[in-house]
Amino acid sequence: MKKILFIILFLGVLPIAFSQGLKLKNALVIGQFDKPEDRYAIEVNVTEILNNVGIKALPSLNILKQGNPASNLVMDSIRNIIKNKGYDTYVIVNVRGYDRKFKPSESKVNFDEMLNRASLYHIYRDEATSVSFEFTFFRNNEVIFRDVLRCGNISNRDTVIKKFRKKLPKLIDKNWKN
Repeated sequence: MKKILFIILFLGVLPIAFSQGLKLKNALVIGQFDKPEDRYAIEVNVTEILNNVGIKALPSLNILKQGNPASNLVMDSIRNIIKNKGYDTYVIVNVRGYDRKFKPSESKVNFDEMLNRASLYHIYRDEATSVSFEFTFFRNNEVIFRDVLRCGNISNRDTVIKKFRKKLPKLIDKNWKN
């Protein structure tokens, strides 16, 4: 009887012990897009949703002067401002592609390299029925977590934003808050 109880207890605790959630408490949100309106839309929406679920968030547009590239976030003076505001996690959001099969990238890049990458995709592309967003989280200049959000059955930019806003809170609760 004790062995059965031990096995049941062990199997019940095992998944909890090996879950690898992000445990996100704060984030500076960086949209990696060529179009300023895409960057603004994603940064503001992600920030709003994170704040609504109890995670302290700030868009990079509130830190950088208008027109400055996101790569300026590697400057020591700007990093000190961000740290003094209480942010130690950076999340970079970009479009991974227009397919439902994308998985999070496994490449080992640091924060500086990631900021200097060019954006290849826009939020919406004609004839695309799906778009996959990738979220890359950094602490201490290293990747700590990656996740992908897929938005399907899209027909224009507005439906992408609508699906993004609907699906992101579920992804946060499932993978980022644990």
